[in-house]
Amino acid sequence: METTKTARTRNRRGEGGRLRDEIVAAAVALLDESDDERAVTLRSVARRAGIAAPSIYAHFPDQPAIMLAVVRSGFAELEQTLRAAADSTADPVPRLLAVCRAYLDFARERPQRYRTIFGGLWKPAADASVTDDDLRGLGDGALGLLAAALADCVAVGASTCDDPGSDAVALWLGLHGLAHQRAVTRAFPGPPGIDDRMIAALARLATVIHVAPRNAGSSSD
Repeated sequence: METTKTARTRNRRGEGGRLRDEIVAAAVALLDESDDERAVTLRSVARRAGIAAPSIYAHFPDQPAIMLAVVRSGFAELEQTLRAAADSTADPVPRLLAVCRAYLDFARERPQRYRTIFGGLWKPAADASVTDDDLRGLGDGALGLLAAALADCVAVGASTCDDPGSDAVALWLGLHGLAHQRAVTRAFPGPPGIDDRMIAALARLATVIHVAPRNAGSSSD
């Protein structure tokens, strides 16, 4: 996709961090618009940010480093979304359900960003600046919120999980699989309400879930 170079005001001295953020924002915009990680190149990002391509090197050594920043930004957005859901109620079971639903909604509403942060086509080459150490810990904040919500259910006797940390990983894998299937086919899965059934089963909820119906157009309709 051909993008138009955006006019940009030069940052004042000491505002290099602002330029870095603008580079990442340009990469995210390209990703969302193109639906293809391969559209995020040094040249296209520079054009979108309204800067000369060499200006990028002061902040990112190569394209994989930009993509890593995009992935980190995506995980931060996911964590913020899940935190808002967790803060929406003090009741453990509805809180867990809200966090899980928010996860599925994030995947549905931002499919390209979701696919990218969880793998997609992006994989740093062996000679890229991004190392395995850079990839460790990605998504820990979001997983921690899921584990905390599940642990709260255990604490009040609403879940029979004996290892909330490990069971949260199993629950995440279920959510991820459901989100993926909904992204790749319209026919699967069903029946209506399958997401709540899956959450209840994987979270080993010992209580009956009583929640308000989802909004129209949500992923469980």
